[in-house]
Amino acid sequence: MSTDYKSPSFKKLLDSLQQQSWELELIISGFAIFGLFTAYEPIKTSMLNAQNGDQIYSFIVFFIALMVCSILLFNLLLHVVLRGLWIGALGLRYVSGDIEFDQLKYAEKFKKYLRKKIVSFDRYIANLENYCSVLFAISFLLVFYVLAIACVNISIVLVANFIIQNDALPGWLSYGLGTVLMLFLGIGMFLTFFDFITQGLLKRNKWIARIYFPFYWVFSFITLSFLYRPLVYNFLDHRFGKRLILLLTPIYLLILFLTSLENRNSNFWDEDASSSEIFANKDNYADMQTKEDDYPGNVVIPSKVVTDDYLQIFLPFSGKIEDRIFEFDESLRPENDRRGLRSKIEFSSNGGDRLTRRKRKDSIRKKYIDVFNVMYSFKIDSLDFDSEFILTKDKGDHLGFETYLNLDSLSEGKHNLKLIQRKISTEGDTAKLTMRTVPFWHYKK
Repeated sequence: MSTDYKSPSFKKLLDSLQQQSWELELIISGFAIFGLFTAYEPIKTSMLNAQNGDQIYSFIVFFIALMVCSILLFNLLLHVVLRGLWIGALGLRYVSGDIEFDQLKYAEKFKKYLRKKIVSFDRYIANLENYCSVLFAISFLLVFYVLAIACVNISIVLVANFIIQNDALPGWLSYGLGTVLMLFLGIGMFLTFFDFITQGLLKRNKWIARIYFPFYWVFSFITLSFLYRPLVYNFLDHRFGKRLILLLTPIYLLILFLTSLENRNSNFWDEDASSSEIFANKDNYADMQTKEDDYPGNVVIPSKVVTDDYLQIFLPFSGKIEDRIFEFDESLRPENDRRGLRSKIEFSSNGGDRLTRRKRKDSIRKKYIDVFNVMYSFKIDSLDFDSEFILTKDKGDHLGFETYLNLDSLSEGKHNLKLIQRKISTEGDTAKLTMRTVPFWHYKK
């Protein structure tokens, strides 16, 4: 029966399900809202950790997931509210029936106006039903729109990384083919977006449609529109659906604007400012990082008040640090940069080769740490401290560099820890730059 969509029995089944769809909508909305609220904070935390750790691919995945969660939460919450209003209106209709304007004893001017605007209570209930059904369907359609935008951008990145910047391909092929594909994607993206916002304007003219069709055909696969195309055209051929889409667009823009607002209490101070001699950011103190989405700053010490004779220092690892190491010592720069998405599957079974590679890798890692220790040192006030970093993880499972400084000769009171980086200029000279300043107080036990 499910395959014979033209049969009367199948149409009767659909009509029956259509009448009871509000129950399914409420059940799905309830479970979805609960799941989305549960997943929202972990996804947001993972996105922020990926952003702070320069994990670009993970950041993109979690950013898309967060957008999908936000859209579904807003739409489904609005759907539940409207469905509740619809159920309440049905209950009121059972008790009170239709609106009796004559019973209100209003002046004729107001009665005419209200009859024109309201018409009847049944019409109000029907409009609520339409809004609820269309809003529920459009919620999941918007998820596909987000995925479509993500897929288009991923396609551009893939062409740039694997064709244009692919050293394994001949130059004429990588740049020639890459340029053609980039132009096609750029033009197709513009035409597809223009056709979308004009609700199919490019498909109406016979000659323009012939030019646009190749772009439309390719982008139907890139944007995954073959999965939801019937849903889109069912909206577009219905006046009510088009009106609701146009209504939701300014609402989303308004929400985006409202979420960007913040209240400032000072003309001079910003709570997210970097630590300095006169400001202490909580990201630089391990005991103040109590939330799951707290990510360690560039330099982390245990607390603002240090009572031990030593100071523990942690520098979280990032891709930028490795780039600085390559700039400082070019001999560490590999021929093939293995950062990014890679598979762990290895097809080689030669144990001797693995042993040789392991020994060479260990020697390179030792040199890597040695170069890092040459590049970075510390000052506490005017006193110089050399560093002996090792690679480890902090209590939050963040990878980074850790060292300890001896504070025996340090007097009690306020001090400023300064991270110093040695940098080689284009002329070959070495310069020392103060990268971060973290204030703390030292009092002996």
